[in-house]
Amino acid sequence: FHAWLLHGVTGSGKTEIYLQSIERVLARGRQALVMVPEIALTPQLVARFRGRFMDGAVRLAVLHSGLSDGERYDAWRAVAAGEVDVVIGARSAVFAPLPRLGLVVVDEEHDASYKQSESFRYNARDLALLRGQQQQALVLLGSATPSLTSYHAAGSERWTYLSLPFRGTGVPLPEVRLIDMSAESASSGLSSSLVESLMATVAAGEQALLLLNRRGYAPFLLCYDCGATLRCPNCAITLTYSRVNGELRCHYCDFRIKPPSQCERCGGPNLLPEGQGTERLEEELHKLLPEARIARMDRDTTTRKGSHLKLIEAMTAGEIDVLIGTQMIAKGHDFPKVTLVGVMNADAPLNLPDFRSSERVFSLLSQVAGRAGRGERPGRVLIQTYAPDHYALEHVVRHDYAGFARFELAQRECLNYPPYGYLANLVFSGNDLAQVEAAAAAVQCGLVSFNSPVEILGPAPCLLARLRGKYRMQILLKASRRPPLRGLLTWLKGRECRVPAGVTLAIDVDPLDMF
Repeated sequence: FHAWLLHGVTGSGKTEIYLQSIERVLARGRQALVMVPEIALTPQLVARFRGRFMDGAVRLAVLHSGLSDGERYDAWRAVAAGEVDVVIGARSAVFAPLPRLGLVVVDEEHDASYKQSESFRYNARDLALLRGQQQQALVLLGSATPSLTSYHAAGSERWTYLSLPFRGTGVPLPEVRLIDMSAESASSGLSSSLVESLMATVAAGEQALLLLNRRGYAPFLLCYDCGATLRCPNCAITLTYSRVNGELRCHYCDFRIKPPSQCERCGGPNLLPEGQGTERLEEELHKLLPEARIARMDRDTTTRKGSHLKLIEAMTAGEIDVLIGTQMIAKGHDFPKVTLVGVMNADAPLNLPDFRSSERVFSLLSQVAGRAGRGERPGRVLIQTYAPDHYALEHVVRHDYAGFARFELAQRECLNYPPYGYLANLVFSGNDLAQVEAAAAAVQCGLVSFNSPVEILGPAPCLLARLRGKYRMQILLKASRRPPLRGLLTWLKGRECRVPAGVTLAIDVDPLDMF
């Protein structure tokens, strides 16, 4: 067993290294497991593998939750029977029953999608390391923007750090430019620079990607008479407006209603969409570029089986000029004709109350920037922002992961956040707010009585204080070492710590989602 971190810029040839490593493992009579963060990335990767192993000597299986029950059962049974050499899948594939496992590849290892944050909680990236230990297999974690936890671990003797600082084809990384939106008057949400670049790209027969990490037509409907918004009755969040479906929808509990004709509070008729989502951006682009072939890739357009693959094939064939999408378009795709990438509302996640917000923004923008200029023509990236002087964006412009990591890790060390500290998040939920608050307060008193060096923060309302009809409170435990934290968690799981009926306590160790 050994862990390797393969840090390679976008287009540096990480997949080729995966393929050659797997070939050598298979030659030794062992098996391989390849993990990707999202189901949407599996078709492209499977096609790449089948293209390499065309003689059929290597038997492949795909495992993810997007398969039908029958397909998943057949694949699982074939793996268990030893009829498969390579398994490709999303996070649940980490449990594939491979008896002769020799290599585990975790592609895009930084991605938060590897964490299962509900029901049975686990991080597939961490389980890949554990499984490698158990079966004496190599674990290869690859990313253009490794998680800071992995990057820090790669500096120790436990891991080996591998670097690919240049693209395999010799093509330079794209030029990245920030557009200060405070100096723009863009009613469509698109700056004049981005509009001009889009027009020139389409006229030249090239392709463009536009990232707006917010689906729907608008984040909410606003009454211009009294300022009221329409909110989900089950969650502490506004309802997203979708013009295509003609409905208001909550993306957490899936509550849906038809948009009312007048405000429920004041009776005014001026209920108008506020803000911009991918639907609205698509509509604006059709007005600006009436001759362009425009498509949209988000969860609303890729629900049907095979729809995501069709969009990828259409982009590869040059049948789409401009592809709009959420973060789905930022990961793993290789479109040689894409020369322009535009990013809208880039700095919104920086305002979230999460110590990882800068890391997430840097990673997302670096990943989507890497989609540009992967062919013969150079690429350009235009990032619209209201915070052009933020350090995360400045490092994106320079393609400077190492500089960003040094700056961010220094702050984490001062505040004792991972990778220098360890966290556990306790979330209390129930139908009765007073009961939830009382249960959280009682547990907090019990934790304090231990006089442990663990820092106890809370109880406090969760950022989403109400979710799917449940009121929520949280206590965050923060420790500089694992053993004291384990002691408190052992007490929490024992009979001594009981929450009343009607209240649920969820313990999330090493949480990635604090909302």
